[in-house]
Amino acid sequence: MRIGLLTEGGYPYVGGEGGVWCDRLVRGLDRHEFDVYAFSNGQAQEDAGWVELPPQVARVRTAPLWAAEEDGAVHGRRARRRFTEHYGELAAALCTAAEPGAAEKPGAAEADRFASALHGLAELARDEGGLVAALRSEQAVRALEHACRAPGARRTAREARVPDLLTVAGQLERALRPLSLDWYEEDGLGAVDLCHAASGGVAALPGLLARHFFGVPLLVTEYGVRLRTHYLTRPDASPAARTLLAAFHGLLTAETYRTASYLVPGNAHARRWQERCGADRAKLRTIYPGLDAAPFARVGEDRPGDRETREEREKRDKRDKRGKRERTDPHTLVWIGRVEPAKDLVSLLHAFAEVRAAEPGTRLRIVGRTSAPEGEAYLGHCRALAAQLFPDEADGPHAVGRNPVSFEELGGPGAETTADVHAGATVTVLSSVVEGFPAGLIEAMFCGRATVSTDVGAVVEVIGGTGLVVPPRNPRALAEACLSLLRDPERRARLGAAARARALELFSVEQNVAAFHGLYLETVARTPVRRPVLDGAGDMQPFAAPAEAHVPGHWTEPTPRAVPTWAVETPEPVTETVR
Repeated sequence: MRIGLLTEGGYPYVGGEGGVWCDRLVRGLDRHEFDVYAFSNGQAQEDAGWVELPPQVARVRTAPLWAAEEDGAVHGRRARRRFTEHYGELAAALCTAAEPGAAEKPGAAEADRFASALHGLAELARDEGGLVAALRSEQAVRALEHACRAPGARRTAREARVPDLLTVAGQLERALRPLSLDWYEEDGLGAVDLCHAASGGVAALPGLLARHFFGVPLLVTEYGVRLRTHYLTRPDASPAARTLLAAFHGLLTAETYRTASYLVPGNAHARRWQERCGADRAKLRTIYPGLDAAPFARVGEDRPGDRETREEREKRDKRDKRGKRERTDPHTLVWIGRVEPAKDLVSLLHAFAEVRAAEPGTRLRIVGRTSAPEGEAYLGHCRALAAQLFPDEADGPHAVGRNPVSFEELGGPGAETTADVHAGATVTVLSSVVEGFPAGLIEAMFCGRATVSTDVGAVVEVIGGTGLVVPPRNPRALAEACLSLLRDPERRARLGAAARARALELFSVEQNVAAFHGLYLETVARTPVRRPVLDGAGDMQPFAAPAEAHVPGHWTEPTPRAVPTWAVETPEPVTETVR
């Protein structure tokens, strides 16, 4: 099978978002051939280069979304008229679409209008060699202004002023840059058996065009719903600009969901968002991201500290009888991740103050990195809070005190890898107020560690009863959950073993690759063959293109699952006779 993998700011670039799971998917499906079509998101990413590609990657084609490449296309009068017509229809669909958050959803008329305009622009770009200059022209701004002033436009669209129109036209030009690429040829995306978009939004746009021009089936994976991200961005823009841009991304998402053969959310949290954004439930197939369990095998199979030997227990009992309650091997809580306000380390520090008061020997290790100036400022705030909550205590006037909270960077001494960090953990803690799919929590589960987490994002779905979950922004509940595990080693061991078993079953690379392999086969099996299939001698393969595949009918559509009659028939109500 030949697969066209569509990415945006990810694979095959070094450090790209989502690049790790794409690389594992490509390497795991080594019996298939991959053509990678990638959008870069900056010069720095392009300068960093690519990861080492396996031999099954036959071709890589890239294009920058952050800068428009001049296509040199000069449109004549007829082409300019076609552009005005299609761009005006697209703008009209944006101006009449339902506003974000409204009870009314985009209707079929707006969706069809948007799809027709998008395909018209794509065909024009294919015929004329590109649309870069046209999308940047005054003609585009005037068409957008005409749509905003036309009868039937929504109030927020009518309020758009010239700066708003320029902002929206600029963002539309960036989003529609894929239309001007030369990827849509018989030897390009027309030669693949399946398009797999690693995310929604602009990354899926080439897949929509491959479906339109060549009938190539499209599969879309969303571990984070792009439409939700667009709703939360550009807070500094005017209401009119936000409304028009949200309408564009909403209609693009609706067209992607309608066209795709299958949609693959990475968890139930993303699945609910897709359904809320209009996805057909029959197309949804949840596949969890796959993580490599091998680096955590040593720690997961050998859990020191969870069970005391007889000699250790006897020594502890003797110390307790002498009144010396201090532990030679104190409990350690571990937090690991990216330091930022959404991780709510402030609540974690306040919770640890209560834990420390109840269990004086306990320590807290905060291991992570900062990714922005905001993160550096937040880390400084957390250091100051830790120094205030836990002043250094010394045994005597000449001894040096030690703060029970340590701030470490991953890769430093004692924290070379995440497995090393979890190896020294009694309990792993997650204190976030916002979280998507908690990969760090799965790594702790691979290591067989009991966990305490806040109920955000897909945490409950990941934990599944193998750890303790508390409300976010509740230091007291977080402290009580940590103390209950610190004081019960048997429970810690039981939960840790169950967590490791669950992680190996649901979140390994092997299950992820196997699930996608099955979905690839199912998608292609339900799609009619689009070109002759020849055998080794050059003769036509029998039954490669069945006759009914060319005749419109229900057999060319995915067959719904059989449902027993008792599940669909409305039962008769049971009534009682009152005497």
